[in-house]
Amino acid sequence: MPEITRRRALTAAAAVAATASVAVTLAAPAASAAGHHDPAAPDSFDEVYKGRRIQGRPAAGGAHHHEHGGGYEVFIDGVRLHVMRNADGSWISVVSHYDPVPTPRAAARAAVDELQGAPLLPFPAN
Repeated sequence: MPEITRRRALTAAAAVAATASVAVTLAAPAASAAGHHDPAAPDSFDEVYKGRRIQGRPAAGGAHHHEHGGGYEVFIDGVRLHVMRNADGSWISVVSHYDPVPTPRAAARAAVDELQGAPLLPFPAN
């Protein structure tokens, strides 16, 4: 029987880890397709921030979970703010694109700060 070397042990450990990773990746779509609620999904909000009404809620109707906003809509004074969820779970908006924040509420507040009183113009989504 061949001796177990450090290289063989590390290779075997890497193979086991890769197999486990593939199994988790293959199981994840099935779990989301089963209709499970995402515990990390952001809560709805409706508040006045610096004199501007900001709102956020799960997307209604035509917006789907695969879109950039992850099935979530944000509005400033009734105008939709285009938001996007990053792979790390942070959020950005079309107004403050280079300043990721932890929640859609924080993205709306950052956009209000950046707008400095200017109205939010509709963003033409393709």
